Amino acid sequence: MNADTFNALCVPVSLPWKQALTVMDDTAQGVLLAVDPQGRLLRTITDGDLRRAVLGDVAANKTLADLPGREPLVADENVTPAQLQERMNALSIQHVPVVDAAGRPIDLVSARELASRIWLSSPHLGEEESVFVEEAFRTNWIAPLGPHVDGFEKELAAHVGMGHAAAVSSGTAAIHLGLLLLGVKPGDTVFCSSLTFVGSANPINYCGARSVFIDSEPQTWNMSPQALARAFEWAQRENRLPRCVVIVNLYGQNADMDALLPICEQYGVPVLEDAAESLGAKYKGRASGSFGHLSIYSFNGNKIITTSGGGMLVSNDAALMARARKLSTQAREPAPHYEHVETGFNYRMSNVLAGIGRGQLKVLEDRVRARRRVFERYREALAGRGDIAWQPEGEGQYATRWLTCFALTGGDPADRSARRDRLLHALERHAVEARPVWKPMHMQPLFAGTPYFEHAPGEDVSRALFEAGVCLPSGSNMSDADLERVIDLLLRALDRDQADRGRAAA
Repeated sequence: MNADTFNALCVPVSLPWKQALTVMDDTAQGVLLAVDPQGRLLRTITDGDLRRAVLGDVAANKTLADLPGREPLVADENVTPAQLQERMNALSIQHVPVVDAAGRPIDLVSARELASRIWLSSPHLGEEESVFVEEAFRTNWIAPLGPHVDGFEKELAAHVGMGHAAAVSSGTAAIHLGLLLLGVKPGDTVFCSSLTFVGSANPINYCGARSVFIDSEPQTWNMSPQALARAFEWAQRENRLPRCVVIVNLYGQNADMDALLPICEQYGVPVLEDAAESLGAKYKGRASGSFGHLSIYSFNGNKIITTSGGGMLVSNDAALMARARKLSTQAREPAPHYEHVETGFNYRMSNVLAGIGRGQLKVLEDRVRARRRVFERYREALAGRGDIAWQPEGEGQYATRWLTCFALTGGDPADRSARRDRLLHALERHAVEARPVWKPMHMQPLFAGTPYFEHAPGEDVSRALFEAGVCLPSGSNMSDADLERVIDLLLRALDRDQADRGRAAA
């Protein structure tokens, strides 16, 4: 429901009931909100109320105030969808008005909305996947490994222009193996992007290594070359150069590899490229995930393509990939019995899930185009607003827009996290899932006291993006109607935020 429709629903309680019939028909919401001269909600008028007035031959000059009714059931701004659903079910009603502290209606939530939740990024499966899965069942290749695993590895490696791939159980497992393959041992230092999901950093702990977190830069929201350079200078002085650098490609866009890789090469430190969120993206014509000595992808259920759960290691180093496969299958030695001389892991992908991945890979380009269309529709609908800034698409970049993200601007920076939370709650009230930008690793209690290098002294870009950043529903299977529903709610929430800031400044 857009702002014009909501405003049209708020009618004076002195309105003649027959005129209200026309408004009810024009707005087509099945309910009106009758307010007093101060804008306070006095009662809700349903189509049933007006139908009974017609059948009861109520005089035409009677107003909404004259109709039989009771004090309206309302909710405050902090109500959750579950609470609203419970109230609607208990009273067999279809709408609940939301009022502010003064009793003025500010929102209207319908049962229809609550029954059709819009997810941030839901799995998008088609017809191709079932062919491969049915083949796995028909040939009884259900357990880990099998022809679909082999096929998925070869097809994905070819798609991203890498020589070799190893399919594993998750993106996090891929990072863990990647660190081990690059020689990370207990006590070693590993540099890692701070603005990321914890799955990028937890494997550093698995290895017993020590993290150092690197800030983002404003141009792409990815690792800051300036911060990385200062971190290396510090590490050299401290005699703790990193064993490797984990560079994360955030929200479907590659980091600025032309600036980052030379810094790592200067110190002879390899890069593990975390492309979990950026499969399908390109950087100056090359596939995201093709820049690291080792790179990883994730096929979690919310990613641009999914195997329900899974990941992939890729590299041009055949020996490393052979070792990855060994470690991921419990490090079994080539013997007729089960022989083990080192610790391994149960990290391999199953043949069934690899079949899903092969089908998904066939539609990857379609999924990228669909997500970019979602982003363009958001940008078009919110064009000209001075209170948001979209995640920029860096020079030479082709982002997938895995998630459409923006940061709130304007007003006091200290208020932005509260503004962000109010906006998220306004969407959640209507069963629309949106989230903050990742909380940076250097702000996580798990990594308290870990060294961190800002983009520039006194300029913590990652923290600012977390405090002001919003990720919008971005699924490639979003219907046009769902997209417009999110846009209407988002515009209303931003308009209210703007009005609240205007009143506070007056």
